[in-house]
Amino acid sequence: MQHKILLVEDDTAISDMVKNQFIKEGFEITAAYDGEQALQTFANESFDLILLDLMLPKLDGMEFLKIIREKSMIPILIMSAKDGDLDKALGLGFGADDYIAKPFSMIELVARVKAAIRRANHYSRPEQETKVLSVGDLTLDLDNFSAQKRGADIKLTAKEFQILKLFISHPNRVYTKAQIYSLVWEDDYYGDENVINVHMRRLREKIEDDPSSPQYIKTLWGIGYKLGEF
Repeated sequence: MQHKILLVEDDTAISDMVKNQFIKEGFEITAAYDGEQALQTFANESFDLILLDLMLPKLDGMEFLKIIREKSMIPILIMSAKDGDLDKALGLGFGADDYIAKPFSMIELVARVKAAIRRANHYSRPEQETKVLSVGDLTLDLDNFSAQKRGADIKLTAKEFQILKLFISHPNRVYTKAQIYSLVWEDDYYGDENVINVHMRRLREKIEDDPSSPQYIKTLWGIGYKLGEF
């Protein structure tokens, strides 16, 4: 199956280099050179992944990312000369799946794209195909909505289970409170942080060895939450 990529990059030399490489790798790739053109292209075609530069004319990459995340969970990989920790955190916090700094190796870029598409395809399978999720000492059984830690049962509420499932299913993604609320409660978020705070605190009390120093669900202050690395 030939995967389709939307490449959003205003530097024509970089765009042509990336496009030619991915065509050699067997991908179908469409280029856009500013944020507005990229939005229009995304609206008219279907893609498997977006390669996104942050510094774009007309509509910058961060704004484009936020707009796309309101409509779709398509994998998005940021490639940008802005390599600061804050830029990375913001990009991931707004829903990007990965980040690569310019100048980058084409071999690494292709590898990251293939990995992101594999992850997306894996987690988009019907749930019955993925019956058990695990990370560290935690195990989630999706058939009977049960959770265990080191073999001992953990009593989770439905929302706690869904929050934990969200993070384990997407181990590299940072989620804002608004995104967690939208995906778990399936409703619009109106800034009531207390709902998320209470559920996160109770979940940590059940799954963490030390809730005050969590290892499973990490806080990125001012951004959101991310699954810890195991």
